[in-house]
Amino acid sequence: MRSHDFMKSDEADQAAWEAAKGAVSGAAKWGVATAILGAIGYAWSPVYRATTIQFKVYIQMSGMVLGSMIDADSKLREYEAKMRMQRRVLRDRARWQQYEEELTRGNGK
Repeated sequence: MRSHDFMKSDEADQAAWEAAKGAVSGAAKWGVATAILGAIGYAWSPVYRATTIQFKVYIQMSGMVLGSMIDADSKLREYEAKMRMQRRVLRDRARWQQYEEELTRGNGK
């Protein structure tokens, strides 16, 4: 049995916050874009004007949900890439320190 729960680590919490920030920003951006498209549809399309308010709200919410999913995924992927890079740097730094220690021990003989 593992003594460390990976889902309760600080890194997982930070990843969740990054995804949440991406979701909020994506919903806002895509919500504005969907509202603009809705206004254009209302101005030019008699079919859109004839739809019920419930359907218009559904279309608006669909755009916002799609945007939040896309941006949350994008932010999460960026965070994962950043974490992989940090781990790689730490691993390489540890290797170099080990190599330097071996060199200084070898020169001291």
